[in-house]
Amino acid sequence: MARRFNQIAFIASPTPDAREAAELLMQRYDHVPPEEADVVVGLGGDGLMLQALHRFMGTGKPIYGMNRGTVGFLMNEFHLDDLIERLEVAQRSIVHPLLMIATDVVGLTHTARAVNEVYMLRQTHQTAKLKISIDGQVRLPELIADGVLAATPVGSTAYNLSVGGPILPVSSQLIALTPISAFRPRRQGSVLLPNHVRIRIEVKDPEYRPVAAVADHTEFRRVARVETQLDRSTDLVMLHDPGQGMEERILREQFG
Repeated sequence: MARRFNQIAFIASPTPDAREAAELLMQRYDHVPPEEADVVVGLGGDGLMLQALHRFMGTGKPIYGMNRGTVGFLMNEFHLDDLIERLEVAQRSIVHPLLMIATDVVGLTHTARAVNEVYMLRQTHQTAKLKISIDGQVRLPELIADGVLAATPVGSTAYNLSVGGPILPVSSQLIALTPISAFRPRRQGSVLLPNHVRIRIEVKDPEYRPVAAVADHTEFRRVARVETQLDRSTDLVMLHDPGQGMEERILREQFG
């Protein structure tokens, strides 16, 4: 009988637990280099999963993570046994990244993609002053804050949640736009936006109040403006054990 995946690759974070787990799996199962695989098994935590999604972005290659890290929100439980069987029945979660286009103070343009969030953060003791437009219309002429972030549903349980943003179901087709330590307007909370909009954030007085822009782990400093929107042309595929997909995980997170 034909298998769902014929070529398996293993990758691991540099921690001792993850590397040991990868070695044990490679001793037990046939494997190939990641570039030749049709599925990648990652050993580590959520950071390793994000790195893998970025590494194989645009390939459509599914990532099956097993937790040998700390939180492991995106990961499956680690077991040495029955890996082939688990891969055969794993459920696919397909998500799309945010595309960030950042223009710095000298006019250079930088691009990056984010699985979790795009955010802007002050670089000095000076608060950031930001102007926010949605699809070309100014919606907030001035936000005085440490910064602001746009989070995908997958990323809504990460930095977004820690600064008071809402948890979004994967199927919600929403983006959370959440201020980071807002000073003015004082009651400015998170805003839910349709995931087809284009968000533009301009830095007011970027020389005096420098701001950095970050897409997951890619940072650009002294930016003048950022535009971001969902990149529907790029599929990111995660595999989870039955009943443990992203919808279920996010639902559980909402109930603590």
